[in-house]
Amino acid sequence: MGLLADDPGAGRRLLAALCARPDVAPQAVDGPVQVLVTAAATVDRALALCRHHDANRPDRPVLLVADVFDPAAVRTAVDAGVRTMLRRSDASPRSLVTALGAALNGEARLPSEAVVRLLGASAGPSVSSRLTARQVDVLALMAEGHGNAAIARRLGCSEHTVKNAGYELMARLQARNRAQAVARAVRTGLV
Repeated sequence: MGLLADDPGAGRRLLAALCARPDVAPQAVDGPVQVLVTAAATVDRALALCRHHDANRPDRPVLLVADVFDPAAVRTAVDAGVRTMLRRSDASPRSLVTALGAALNGEARLPSEAVVRLLGASAGPSVSSRLTARQVDVLALMAEGHGNAAIARRLGCSEHTVKNAGYELMARLQARNRAQAVARAVRTGLV
């Protein structure tokens, strides 16, 4: 496993999390690495790191770790062959090892927000066309079980904004509560 990170501090934290597992052996990026882990604030930046350092190994599996999953960037990464992505805040030793295994096996593993954004218009057009990008973000995090405070932290907004988005979601999905909103979103393919 080779690691590239745009932020040295974040790179050290990821490396420490990976080294906490005896079944992971970090290697020099330029050597015979089985999986390349790229970490950056955005998918675009992580993909740029990967392309810069791995231009002559396009077939090598990549685990892309990022904070922000822009729809166009996610599409570009998937088109470039990246099948496994992980939100940096979810990068625990266990989730990293699971994601590394998925990357090695060519499995697609994406955060729910990346899937929602990737599928976009094809994920239930009658419902998704009525939801704003913020509401889709809130819905994806609700589906992962996060409360309003955690969602607000992740999205960089106030709890009040999250509550309003939640009420709007429930109205647009014709749901009586959060659980029903998430259930309807799952049934319609939004998450």
